[in-house]
Amino acid sequence: MSRRVHSSTGIFDSLHYGFAQVVVIPTPFGDTVHVSGQVAWDADRKVVGAGDIGRQLRKSLENLAVALASVGAKLDQVGALRLYIKQSHMHEGEAISGALRAMFGDNPPCATWIGVPSLANDEFLVEVEPSVVYLAKA
Repeated sequence: MSRRVHSSTGIFDSLHYGFAQVVVIPTPFGDTVHVSGQVAWDADRKVVGAGDIGRQLRKSLENLAVALASVGAKLDQVGALRLYIKQSHMHEGEAISGALRAMFGDNPPCATWIGVPSLANDEFLVEVEPSVVYLAKA
């Protein structure tokens, strides 16, 4: 079984950097959807919410929603998130929690918050990596 790369209109095109934003792998039970870590970049690679971790997390989750939608999946199919949070902003738990509640309401996924010294761009304060999403076989 081979993976299929999907491009998502509305998020940054990563293919010329050597990685895909969304990959679908067929299995006998349905498709698995893998999504790269999402950050607060818009489609033109401009940071949204510079210095504001709550806004950056919301934008990262919005990007995740766009990536999932490109293959017919939704945020409520994500079972767990890993949040890579710049160590200098780990103390901003209220803003982080608020962004998660704004996107997921009373039905949040599991989450692990991981403090890191830096991310791919100095302006990034958080990166969101979802668990694998399963699409049931029709």
